[in-house]
Amino acid sequence: MHTHLAVLGEALMDCIAQPDGRLLPLMGGSPYNMARAAARRGATVSYLNPLSSDSFGQQLGGLLRADGVATVGGGSAKPTSLAVVQLRDGQPSYGFYREGIADRDYTPASVLALLPSKPGVLHTGSLLLVPPEHDKAVAVLQAARERGWTISVDVNLRVKLATDVAAYVQAVLGVLPWVDWLKASDEDLEVLGFAGVAMGDAQRLVAQLRGLAGPGRLSRVALTFGAEGAYLDVDGQTAQAVAPRVAVVDTVGAGDTFWGNCLGDWCEQAHGAPQRVTDTLQLAMKAAAINCTRAGCEPPTWAEVQAR
Repeated sequence: MHTHLAVLGEALMDCIAQPDGRLLPLMGGSPYNMARAAARRGATVSYLNPLSSDSFGQQLGGLLRADGVATVGGGSAKPTSLAVVQLRDGQPSYGFYREGIADRDYTPASVLALLPSKPGVLHTGSLLLVPPEHDKAVAVLQAARERGWTISVDVNLRVKLATDVAAYVQAVLGVLPWVDWLKASDEDLEVLGFAGVAMGDAQRLVAQLRGLAGPGRLSRVALTFGAEGAYLDVDGQTAQAVAPRVAVVDTVGAGDTFWGNCLGDWCEQAHGAPQRVTDTLQLAMKAAAINCTRAGCEPPTWAEVQAR
């Protein structure tokens, strides 16, 4: 029994700065990357945001469809968002250009009209949680949850985009009471104000997050700690794993690939997820490691993960 995964988020061109000063455009955006990773894992995925009618938007839509993602959000005459990415020792830093762009050209009502009548999993996060954009995202999450949808969020903070970081932090924390499945990195947790952020603190951190979210929320939580590995709690069953050793080209989209494979696993096999927690985590880590051997975000297929 497959569960539908609907994705609300940014689609943009990551313009990767090259040593000679050129910018190499690669398709990206955290929820966009996650949608591709989940679809390559085998999930049934739809992308809800409009895509620009410009050349970049056509490329973004084409890649989604090639990976099996349904582009149900339609088109927009507004331009595609851009991110300029600087890589230092394989780690990305971002500068964003997101005013008057296509993936923000929606209303909560227009998105809710795209959701299938049978509830599935609705994912969002990253740039859509930056105030004041988060107001629209929260309205969608609240209405979808009332319809019986499971809510997934990847925090994926981008503080350089926020004019008021404190307001951004409060917006993210304010979303937690609506969330069922959550992913956060060690960097996210530090910005959110958590202390003692390390793999050995994962159980305590999950308990703190659940305390903020309230009863019955955050049934599944993934915390990632870079090269140190990741921790996964699925309905109280937990596992942790170290990151596989690979020759890293860059880490762009590694977290998106990781979470996309977790969601793909749960959408493909709705039952028995707590009993699979170790396998789910290890396979998601393998997928993220494979992505790190490639330039930009290029999630592996399920066959590639199994063959590793």
